[in-house]
Amino acid sequence: MQYELKTQVIEPQRSTFTHLSNRYGDKPASRYLEGSVGVQPREHFHYRPTWDPEHELYDEDYSVFKLTDPYSYLDPRQYYYAPYVTNRSTLHEAFATSLAYIEQRGLLGRLPREWRDVVAELVLPLRHYESGGQLTLCGMARFAYGSTVTQAAAYSAFDRVGNAQVLSRVGIALGEQTTSLLDAAKDHWLEDASLQGLRKLSEETICEKDWGIALIRLDATDQLLYDLLWSHLDDMAVTLGAPAYSLVSQHLSEWFLDNRKWIDALYKAWREDEELAETNAGLLEEHGAAAVRAALGAVTPFAERVDELIDAGAVDRVTARAEELKSVYAPAPAGA
Repeated sequence: MQYELKTQVIEPQRSTFTHLSNRYGDKPASRYLEGSVGVQPREHFHYRPTWDPEHELYDEDYSVFKLTDPYSYLDPRQYYYAPYVTNRSTLHEAFATSLAYIEQRGLLGRLPREWRDVVAELVLPLRHYESGGQLTLCGMARFAYGSTVTQAAAYSAFDRVGNAQVLSRVGIALGEQTTSLLDAAKDHWLEDASLQGLRKLSEETICEKDWGIALIRLDATDQLLYDLLWSHLDDMAVTLGAPAYSLVSQHLSEWFLDNRKWIDALYKAWREDEELAETNAGLLEEHGAAAVRAALGAVTPFAERVDELIDAGAVDRVTARAEELKSVYAPAPAGA
């Protein structure tokens, strides 16, 4: 008896989950959409939190910034767990390769004295700033509304831990495999006048109850610091004999550009909301302007110390960058 093999196609009864079909139509959805959209708990809460009985456990009123439809916001990077972990693994493997090259060639030991002081006094203490950023974003991941928003915040919080580890590894390598420079960096963070503005602002941002305002404060400070350290000083390091600094900065600058994508997309979603666009735009301008003023006040003493060490024009750079930031938080021009 002979048997004939045939291919039989079984059509699925549905292409994706019902709530995604209702939103996007009956068609296959990406893993990002299936794992991100519609996950936010909305009902069946048995009690309000005893520490804040004015709110539900998950409540839109934890921030003045709201979206009529929380899922009008999507992370443009389409990160869910698998691609996020893969991407960050590649990023840190690349940093490990760069650090190994730096150590093999003794490039940290060849840093000019003034550049070594910048790293030891100003850059390494920022591992504590990154830890503060992690706590701020953990708060956002807990209290924001809409799982596409909270997911992006949670991944960014993980990133801040990675950034702190990057700086720690640089400190250990610069200290010739001891933690002495990291101990000293903690003392700088706690005691140096040039860092107390940043420390104060970081701690105040952690304690800010409105997650949207906290995000804007962190973002404004990031934009001044990252531009100064990993763009402006990177350019100078290339020409002033500090290649090790430049090799480190490329990893943090690449991360910063990637991180900006989800934040800029959230600002855009706030401004373009079908019902709350005008309200959100006004709030973004108000709180953005306040955040830039606070960030400039905190970063300026830091930049002054940079100028004392290497005459980098750091104060002028952060002042100019703060002026540019007005356009980030101001409403988009009509017709734009």
